[in-house]
Amino acid sequence: MTGIGGGVELGAQAARSRALAVLRVRSRALAVALLPAAVAVILLAGGSTGHLVGGGWDAARWAVSVLALLVLAATAAVALVVARARPAVTPTVAVAEESAPDLYRMVRDLADRLDVPAPSAIALTPDCDSWLEDRTHPAHGPPPARDHDDLSDPVGPARRRSAAAPVLVIGSPFLWWMRVGELRAVLAPVVAGTGPAAHPDIAAARRFIRGLDAAVAATSTDGRGPLARAARGGIGGVSRLLLRGCRVHAAEMERGVAAAAAERAQAVDYGLRIVAQEQVGLAYAGWDRLLTRVALPAWRMGRWPSRLDVGVVAALTELSRRDRLAEGFASRLGERPACDLLEEPGLMDEAVSLLAARLFHGGPAETGPDWAPVGWEEYPEEVVDRAWRTDAARLHRVLDTLGVRRAAEGAAPGTDGPTLSRVLDHLTTTPAEAPVPARDPAADADPDASPDPDATPGTAHHATPGTGTATPDDQATSDPQAATASDPQAATAPDAQAATTPDPQPFTTPDDQPADAPAAPGSADHSDDGNGTEDDDDDLAGTTPRGAALAAGLSAQLAREEARTQALASGTAPPPPGTTTGPAATGTALWDDRALPLLPLQPPRTGREILTAHITAMVCCAAMDTAGATPGLDWLDGPTLLVDGARRADLALHVRSLVETGDPAPLRAWLSDLGVRPEKPVRLV
Repeated sequence: MTGIGGGVELGAQAARSRALAVLRVRSRALAVALLPAAVAVILLAGGSTGHLVGGGWDAARWAVSVLALLVLAATAAVALVVARARPAVTPTVAVAEESAPDLYRMVRDLADRLDVPAPSAIALTPDCDSWLEDRTHPAHGPPPARDHDDLSDPVGPARRRSAAAPVLVIGSPFLWWMRVGELRAVLAPVVAGTGPAAHPDIAAARRFIRGLDAAVAATSTDGRGPLARAARGGIGGVSRLLLRGCRVHAAEMERGVAAAAAERAQAVDYGLRIVAQEQVGLAYAGWDRLLTRVALPAWRMGRWPSRLDVGVVAALTELSRRDRLAEGFASRLGERPACDLLEEPGLMDEAVSLLAARLFHGGPAETGPDWAPVGWEEYPEEVVDRAWRTDAARLHRVLDTLGVRRAAEGAAPGTDGPTLSRVLDHLTTTPAEAPVPARDPAADADPDASPDPDATPGTAHHATPGTGTATPDDQATSDPQAATASDPQAATAPDAQAATTPDPQPFTTPDDQPADAPAAPGSADHSDDGNGTEDDDDDLAGTTPRGAALAAGLSAQLAREEARTQALASGTAPPPPGTTTGPAATGTALWDDRALPLLPLQPPRTGREILTAHITAMVCCAAMDTAGATPGLDWLDGPTLLVDGARRADLALHVRSLVETGDPAPLRAWLSDLGVRPEKPVRLV
């Protein structure tokens, strides 16, 4: 305990010294602002006593006095903006003590054992992280009570704002995946951060830095006139200058706070914390996979899964079953889950799921006809089947615009509907046709070089997630999310150490992805070039001219549909402050929700991905309508095609062969083995 106490003391001393350094930057800035006024006072006093007389001294008095007034006015403006600017707040779902008494009791006991103030409140966030967040700014609402033993949220005096403890924000996947003991061990170093946060110097330094950061954000918007723009630019420049002066000291201060909190938390469940950190990594990987491969296709269809946290448990359970990650996994699941600390975990999961849809996709704040919840048992029919048929319908509409015949000459009656044969015949490459060649780097470097006419249909452009790419004619009007809000820095808080999570890459590698997943629109994998995205210039290089033209048409159609959706959404007013969704307020009054999504999940889909997804959707529709296949949900890979109750893991390879080479033989053989009749019309929506 002596070593632990020494480490805590050293970390706290380092944090306090850095906090004083930050406050010295503030004091120096104030001294510089007051210097002209001090000189003016000296000159005026000298003139009144007859010591500094003469024309030169009179001119100096006037000049310095005017300068002092201007500097004081500018200083007052900067101080007013810094004081009134609203610091960024994490979008969360508030957890009242009556809805989670056991959770509050556990946190209170943990704080007592660590000998630190208890957090003022608890909130949930749809993320795999936990931290402390200061919400004592007047814009954040009434402060919680000061009582150390009470984590409820009554209204307290305004003069106690600076003494209020921060709010404990817990990642909701932790509650559903972790056991009670594991959650306690993970939260120990986070709760320990309330001790340094209560120190007056550290609290004052943090308020100063948050105020500067909020002032920079507030002045980043354009003013209505030249004078307003000049004023905003000046105030923002001063705030940035002060932030740069505090940057090193603030970073070292937070390191000291984290070191002191981690050292103090070693006295609580140290051995269990090592095991709990492994579960943090698993929760992160399962949550990321569930959002990108399962939730995102549903969000794009106007449905939001209402039990995301339950889904992450199912996904990780399936992952452990397939890969046998750890021995004794079943016995661990037999222990009490942390979600039992909530009185109504289902309602809380629903509120967090809706908030996740808003943050990661930009959905509305309330349920409506085009934004309805969906349960996991309804997911295959309500999301997978509908998504495939919607993509198939879009594919045939684009084929109509390209003038592709609905049926070949001499075809039997009744085969002129939306058939898979129409798609296969159109994409089949004749010997006279050649794939689109790769771009010539020399031609790209020469702006005067004439483009390859065969490569023109394959030109790809970025669009928003869910819309694909856009043609040059549609690019100006098909970027509905060009003006997204900057990250409110809600995912990082100076008060706590976020739980370290291992790299989830082993769960998202191409080798781990089954060949038929995802078969739904919008869930195609993204090939990495080292930066996480494909080389867009070579997106359709190597495909056929017909495939490139079809991909461009699909991209343009998707962009137009998304633009119309965004135009309709922009006409709706945001919910008034205090609007509640589910069991608790999601904090819409505390953060800027005018530009969503704040945290988009995936980069824009490329033309090749869009084309592949639409062809796959058409194949799945034909399999369901003519061969008795059914849509399914895989917890790790999202929408999937089931044949006789088993997943088909070999569809993507044959579709890729058709897209890249124009050879339909492998896909036709696959269809024949499955009993699919491509000449039969399919049902579309």
